[in-house]
Amino acid sequence: MTAPKIFGIAGWKNSGKTGLAVRLVTEFTRRGYRISTIKHAHHDFDIDKVGADSYRHREAGAHEVTIVSGTRYAIMHELRGAPEPEFEEILARLAPCDLVLIEGYKREPIPKIEARRLEAANRQPLASSDPHICAIAADHAVTDTALPVFDLDDTGAIADFIAGTVGLGQAKL
Repeated sequence: MTAPKIFGIAGWKNSGKTGLAVRLVTEFTRRGYRISTIKHAHHDFDIDKVGADSYRHREAGAHEVTIVSGTRYAIMHELRGAPEPEFEEILARLAPCDLVLIEGYKREPIPKIEARRLEAANRQPLASSDPHICAIAADHAVTDTALPVFDLDDTGAIADFIAGTVGLGQAKL
């Protein structure tokens, strides 16, 4: 099996990463591509509700809990003190798709776009220290780079750039 095409969205907290990721998923899906996403969280998170059956299974010590319905399924894997899985391990668990969009994982050696917003918690540019950043998407003028710069809200142009960068090919419409 060939490795999936991957492209990342990097940036500091409140830089617009999630909004851009959501718009790109919508755009690529509209174009007929099958898109998967990986979101890295730097904090303890939970997608389960206290008191739910699956939550109770995890609390009882289950290593993995799978919830399945006619609409979707989810597998929750408890690390229980084990180290966070490597990026490649998570990528290998995904079903085949046309493109995997990665939100976060700003230090991974993958092609990515840097999201910048004036309201970000940290405005220190990442591109100057990350050779894998191949473009910038910002809500303000950016003049300190030779990289392509896009308006953060120009989803179509950013999607075209990503498709060209990873060799996605023609839309499947």
